Amino acid sequence: MKLLYKPIEKVKKLTSEQLNKVLIIYPKLQDVYDIIKSFKQLVLSKNATLLDRWIIEAKSLGIDDLNSFITGISRDIAAVKNAITYEYSNGLAEGSVNKLKVIKRIMYGRNNFDMLRKKVLRLEEIRRIN
Repeated sequence: MKLLYKPIEKVKKLTSEQLNKVLIIYPKLQDVYDIIKSFKQLVLSKNATLLDRWIIEAKSLGIDDLNSFITGISRDIAAVKNAITYEYSNGLAEGSVNKLKVIKRIMYGRNNFDMLRKKVLRLEEIRRIN
């Protein structure tokens, strides 16, 4: 599994001889490794123009899990291309909204907005201390 997200050199406890044996038994694994590696390079290069070609190449492998991933990407291809191209993200805002929703869910029906505000501020104060 580590081969899917790490270079071969960085995977401890796996020799090149063992890898060759695995690739002989499971030849499709080399294709999966190559396509995942090319997707990683595509993202790191910030070249979204290569995404369409990558999708065609990945679909040609006929792997169900990979096709499911491609379907998810294709649903909002513009957002995926923007995520590859630009370094900006709304992750901080999404995290804050999610945290607020969790607190609100925990406090459901017990308090008002003022109490929710105080609880959020108190939790942020505790987070800064730790």
